[in-house]
This record gives sequence, structure tokens and C-alpha cells, in this order.
Amino acid sequence: MTSTAAAPARILLVDDEANLTELLVMACHVRGWQATGVGTGREAVALARSEHFDAIVLDVMLPDLDGFAVIEKLRGEGIETPVVFLSARDEVDDRLTGLRLGGDDYVTKPFNLDEVIARIEARLRRSVTNGPGDEDDVLRVGDLELDERSHEVTRAGHPIELTAREYEVLLLFMRNPRVVLSKAQILDRVWDYDFGGNGNIVELYVSYLRKKIDAPFPDLENLFHTKRGAGYIMRAES
Repeated sequence: MTSTAAAPARILLVDDEANLTELLVMACHVRGWQATGVGTGREAVALARSEHFDAIVLDVMLPDLDGFAVIEKLRGEGIETPVVFLSARDEVDDRLTGLRLGGDDYVTKPFNLDEVIARIEARLRRSVTNGPGDEDDVLRVGDLELDERSHEVTRAGHPIELTAREYEVLLLFMRNPRVVLSKAQILDRVWDYDFGGNGNIVELYVSYLRKKIDAPFPDLENLFHTKRGAGYIMRAES
């Protein structure tokens, strides 16, 4: 698969196992992507700061900065490039940590090379899907507005700052107003896979959105609602 963008997708591969990095670089080139491989966290941070990449494949266990420290630095500087973690650690806590810090996917070693490439493709497709459209790009639920072209979110005219993942979760709700979304549906459509059936990450992000969209506006109605045993729904009565 080649990128749907005018220029080839650019992928940054970060792993201290040189043989593995070479394999990933070759697999990316076969799909028509441009790939750069580095072996340390500091190199990854420096490149992500100075160059544009469409996706980053990031090993958790690196010889200097670990992958979690790398993504903390990048997200802290406003660099929202999608990140697919690689790790030999399969504990749920590690996966949740990666996603809480702003990661987009998590693949455990040993892995199938085609699986990693498929995860990258999914991130690239999502970036294209979330890009500008030709029709009215402003979604509205009550007094909450989301502009898909600019990614700006406002409530009653007040701007709301969201992380890239918070934006994706909100976008899913606003495209499905008054529809109950289960944790499994949200995991599948935002994280591309069921994450081992663990819905804690969904609860976490719905909590984040409530704190930014409902809690700061006590005089306005709450837009997020929990349907016990079923999932979550976004609706406005007025």
C-alpha cells in the first residue's frame, strides 16, 4: 500500500536492535514509504523536532531515554505525530501507560512484520480520514462545536484544548450523537483493535473529556452520559 498523500509517507523507526530496524525500513520501502531508522531515544527526539514524519514506530526499551520518556517529550512540545509502540513487555499496565502518554497503538515482541506494517497503515489512513473535507466540516451537539478542518473545539464560544487522542474520541461521539457507544466499539474505532478487552483506557478518556467539556460549564447541561452496562452517549436536550 502506498500513501494516499501527494508525497510518500515518512516513517521514523526507533529501535536499538539494528537488524529489526533494517527489516522495518525495508518493509516500509516496499510499500513506497520513506523510512528513517535510529537506535536511541535522543536521536528520535531530535529528528521528530527537526523533521516532519507521518508516523513513528517507537521501541519502549531503549538504551538512553525509554520510549515513554520520548513520547512525553514530544507530546509536551506539541508534536502529535502518531506513535506505534513496540515492546517485549506485554503487561496491561505498560500498554495503558503508553496510551495515556499519547501513544496510538502498542505491539508486543516478538511480532509479525506484516502486523506492524498494518498498524502503521491504519494510522496513516486515520490521518487522511481526519483531514479536511469538502462539505460542512463543523459538527454540533448542543452548544459544542467541532471544526474538522481546523480541529478547533468550542463550547458556547469558549475554546477547548484537546490532545490528539482526546480529539479522536470526541470526534467519534460527535459523529454519532444520541447513539450509545460501547467500550468495545470505541476501542475498535479509535484504537483500531480491542486492546485485550480492557476498557480502562476508554473510561480514562471519557473522564478527560468530561473534565474539559462538562465540568468547566456548571450552568450548561452535561453532554456526556453513562448508560450502565451499555457504554456512553453524547446528547443535548436543548
